[in-house]
Amino acid sequence: MKNLKEEVLKTLNDILPEHDFTLDVNFIKEGMIDSFDLVLLVSELDKKFGISIDGENIVPENFSSLNQMVELLINNGAGK
Repeated sequence: MKNLKEEVLKTLNDILPEHDFTLDVNFIKEGMIDSFDLVLLVSELDKKFGISIDGENIVPENFSSLNQMVELLINNGAGK
């Protein structure tokens, strides 16, 4: 799981270098990730992990923290 978390953090930092995603805050509520960023992030994560995140799972609560994103990736087949 640590490698997944590191890869998600690297992806976030590549897309949105102006934010500190190591903070323990809700990324969506704090305005660190908006809807456009979310679309780009899903695309990058799909490519990076060779998965396809279902549309029904592309909801703000699944992208509110690193741990939520890692859980989402695992549930969609990443890391297998």
